[in-house]
Amino acid sequence: MKLKLGLPKGSLQEASLSLFRRAGYEITVNPRSYFPAIDDEEIECMMIRAQEMARYVEDGILDAGLTGKDWILESDASVVEVADLIYAKHTLGKVRWVLAVPEKSSFQSVRDLQGKIIATELVKVTERYLAANHVQAKVEFSWGATEVKPPVLADAIVEVTETGSSLRANGLRIVETVLESNTKFIANPRAWEEPWKRQKIQTLDLLLRGAMEGAGKVGLMLNVCRGSLENVLAVLPALKRPTISNLSDPEWVAVNTVIEEKTAREIIPRLKAAGAQGIVEYPLNKIVL
Repeated sequence: MKLKLGLPKGSLQEASLSLFRRAGYEITVNPRSYFPAIDDEEIECMMIRAQEMARYVEDGILDAGLTGKDWILESDASVVEVADLIYAKHTLGKVRWVLAVPEKSSFQSVRDLQGKIIATELVKVTERYLAANHVQAKVEFSWGATEVKPPVLADAIVEVTETGSSLRANGLRIVETVLESNTKFIANPRAWEEPWKRQKIQTLDLLLRGAMEGAGKVGLMLNVCRGSLENVLAVLPALKRPTISNLSDPEWVAVNTVIEEKTAREIIPRLKAAGAQGIVEYPLNKIVL
């Protein structure tokens, strides 16, 4: 038996493959094939665009897959949402679908777009947003290059962004946020009810969430004489219960803990000054809570 797993092709592809590597799975993508190899004989992978993933999982063509909350809502798919995986193309965070207009336009809110044209790839979600705000406007599907369409081909757009920099570069300003979205691990309802597939999906979920938890963190090991232990622990005020172990010399202990990688360069010199010795920083692939 095999689990049919969908991996997102396109903007989320590299971030997703990196997440699987940290989770312990090596996936090899052949640019000429939509069926990458994975070092787990019980999994069969297929590359699918995130926009289509939820529909194929709902139909049972795939047992599970990774896609965005935005595309689940856009396709109205009935799937099991196994886990939130908060990462995007460039950052470990959510993305926003925003209503944007030309910088010099007079539009200040969605209500100013009554009777106007809005271009977007997220048509159904945009139409529901307009209806919720009692605005009637024409929503046109955009095949790409959405940011260059205002003001000639559309009055406004609804587009996805992580930082807003691309919108600003194209002379657009954000008016409102239509939807916040993040990557989700989803499953077919029938596959979820099959014991073997459910266990396999839950194993993937555990390891993927562990990889997410370990992202941006490093482990620290250090030796401390008991007389300096209080000073060393004071350098780590935000950390939860570092592990303290006895060494062969009764006057010394080993301290093990986890910190944010970006703070390591600040904390390590302070630990040294507080009396720590033999400080070792090591990378973490995953943290399973």
